[in-house]
Amino acid sequence: MDECGCSTKSCSLHDTLKKHGIDLQNFDFSVALAGNPNTGKSTVFNALTGLRQHTGNWPGKTVSRAEGMFEFGKKKYKLIDLPGTYSLLSASQEEEIARNFLVFGRPDVTVVVVDATNLERNLNFVLQILEITGDVVICLNLMDEAKRKGIEIDDARLEQKLGVPVIATSARYKKGLGKLVQTISGIAHKEINTDPHKMNNIPQIQEAISELVPHLEQAFPGILNSRWIAMRLIDGDKTVLDSAAGSLYANSLDTGSKVVKIEEPVTE
Repeated sequence: MDECGCSTKSCSLHDTLKKHGIDLQNFDFSVALAGNPNTGKSTVFNALTGLRQHTGNWPGKTVSRAEGMFEFGKKKYKLIDLPGTYSLLSASQEEEIARNFLVFGRPDVTVVVVDATNLERNLNFVLQILEITGDVVICLNLMDEAKRKGIEIDDARLEQKLGVPVIATSARYKKGLGKLVQTISGIAHKEINTDPHKMNNIPQIQEAISELVPHLEQAFPGILNSRWIAMRLIDGDKTVLDSAAGSLYANSLDTGSKVVKIEEPVTE
C-alpha cells in the first residue's frame, strides 16, 4: 500500500488520470461517458449524478468538462462526461480530448451512449472505442423514441455481436438506469467478462502493425494502447505521437464535486 492508502496499481492509475485533470482521490472507480452528439448523453450524465456535478475546462483547452459522482454497492464512482464526438480521429479539439482520455487516461469503465433511432451511424464510434478498450458498456438510449418510430432492436444479439454489455435505456424517464449502474459495477469489479469486436485488417496492415508496435514501445517506455497508436500512424495521424509523449509528462490538476447515491436499481 502507498501512503495514500491505495495499492501501487491504483496509485499508478490515479496519477495517470491526474495528468488529464481528473482527481480520483477518495473514489474507487473512474467511468468515462462517451458518445455522438444528440444521443442523450447529457441526460444520462444528469440522471446518474442527480445534477450534483463539477464543471471546468480540460487542462490547456477551452473545451468544458463535466464531472459527477454516484455511489453504488458502497463504492464511489467518478463519472467524466467526454465531449460529444462522431469519431476518435482527432480532426477537432473535442475529438482529440476524447481520444486522449480513452487511450491514455485508462478509465476503469467506458460507457458509450448510442441513439437507438440512429444505430448504424453511432456504431462507427462504438467500433473505434472497442479497438481501444474492452471495459465498455453500451448504453442503448432513446428507446422510447425508437418505439414511437416503430424501430425494434434486438439488444441481446447486438451484445453478442459487439462482445460487450448492451443496456437499453430511456434516460429521460430514468428507465434502465439501475441495470446500467449494475453493469458498470460488474465491469469495474471484473465480474463481467467482455470479448470486444475487433475490426479485421488486411494481412499487410496487420503485419505493419506488428512491426511498428515494438518500435513504439521502445521509443515510448510505458506507452499505452500501442497497437491502436500504430493503427493511427499507419492511417496518417501523426498527432497521436505528440499525445502519447504528452500523456507521460503532463502536469496534474485537482478538481472536486459532490456525490449522489444509487443504492438500488431504478424501477423500470
